[in-house]
Amino acid sequence: MSDFQRLWSNMVQTQWYVHPCNECFLAEVADKSYFCSTCFIHVTFSPTYGRPKDHIGKHTFYFFQHTDPDYSVAYVVIETDQGMQGYGLTFTVGRGTEIVVCAVEALSALVVGKSLEEIVSDFRGFYRLLTSDGQMRWIGPEKGVIQLATAAVLNAVWDLWARSEGKPLWKLLVDMDPRKLISCIDFRYITDALTEQEALDILVKAQTGKEQRVDQMLKEGYPAYTTSCAWLGYSDQLLKQLCTDALNDGWTKFKVKVGADLEDDIRRCSLIRQMIGPHNTLMIDANQRWDVGEAITWVTRLAEYKPLWIEEPTSPDDILGHAAISKALAPLGIGVATGEQCHNRVMFKQFLQASALQFVQIDSCRLGSVNENLAVLLMAHKFKVPVCPHAGGVGLCELVQHLILFDYISVSASLDNRMCEFVDHLHEHFRSPVVIQNAHYMPPKDPGYSCEMLEESVQTHQYPQGQVWKKLQGQ
Repeated sequence: MSDFQRLWSNMVQTQWYVHPCNECFLAEVADKSYFCSTCFIHVTFSPTYGRPKDHIGKHTFYFFQHTDPDYSVAYVVIETDQGMQGYGLTFTVGRGTEIVVCAVEALSALVVGKSLEEIVSDFRGFYRLLTSDGQMRWIGPEKGVIQLATAAVLNAVWDLWARSEGKPLWKLLVDMDPRKLISCIDFRYITDALTEQEALDILVKAQTGKEQRVDQMLKEGYPAYTTSCAWLGYSDQLLKQLCTDALNDGWTKFKVKVGADLEDDIRRCSLIRQMIGPHNTLMIDANQRWDVGEAITWVTRLAEYKPLWIEEPTSPDDILGHAAISKALAPLGIGVATGEQCHNRVMFKQFLQASALQFVQIDSCRLGSVNENLAVLLMAHKFKVPVCPHAGGVGLCELVQHLILFDYISVSASLDNRMCEFVDHLHEHFRSPVVIQNAHYMPPKDPGYSCEMLEESVQTHQYPQGQVWKKLQGQ
């Protein structure tokens, strides 16, 4: 097996600059950026459309706690001495991405020189090597920047492993012997919620009917929901246009951003519910906007529009706060969904133990890559809580589709109240972009974890040699 000869990482950044015309969906997007370093390749992409941020006075942003996001990734490439490459990334929203890149470089000393065979023969040990370094764990452990960097590195390793087997990652996982899968998971700190034997029993039980579920996914795909129709700041005309287009394309599940102004939320939710009808699914997302009491009061006022869940109602770290919100909203038939900023498996364990969420939202880059997501999928199954992954950003749709396909085929064997988020932007920069048909993720066929960006995109935008940067420097 070839040795890892080189690990290098880039900073890949997107920035949204939109035309002030709030009626224009195909907004103008300008290539600009603020980060400048000769140490990293730095890329700025032009998305296919921009979000009209300038529509409603105080609604000049679309993430409450991230008021001016520049969609970015720390992009990792692992090269072997035999010429194979694995690609990984972790999603960020602008400033600070350079810090993640520095953390990746710090971790590279633990990776370079090892062979793929050495790693996958003891993947649990390799995971612990990265997350338990005696000095670097002080800036974690298993949370924050160092965990984002760990995810990027491990995503590249999983991509390389799947490529070496000639399989897409979801198929690598589905075909893997349950005991081998279990050996990839670090069960430290979660055995009070899920033991290795319990996890193995879940996987063994799910072997029944597995091939039929593979065939079903290849034919039908995994159900998705759209977040693209109802960002804050969209005019009523635009909301109607986007909902109509989505319905015509087969979408039946819609998420609405809320939390800036209650009366405006009531108006918008009423409009969306009217557009999609009583039988389609509506979710609402506050992006950590409220305190606990405020969340309960606010969502109660929106209950008449029958949202399936309220997403991220309060601080992502407040497990007991989420539990209180869950208890208060249960009589209204509204669940709580969270997890996209949940640090690690231990936090998910506590969320589940406290009945603080009714929908688990894993993230392919926030947790410690596939290894840690496997632990969360298995815990969620034991606690009978459906998994509905977070996606969007840069490359998150490409990655998380593999995890949710595995969950259905090899863990849960259920589609009840299950769906995967989809946001339609920036896929054109990936070699194996997601394929959506009739509002379903179609299983990837190319080997790997779908992380690889197009070389043309990287070269065109890399700092300072790329054409985009030369143009900006000339202005």
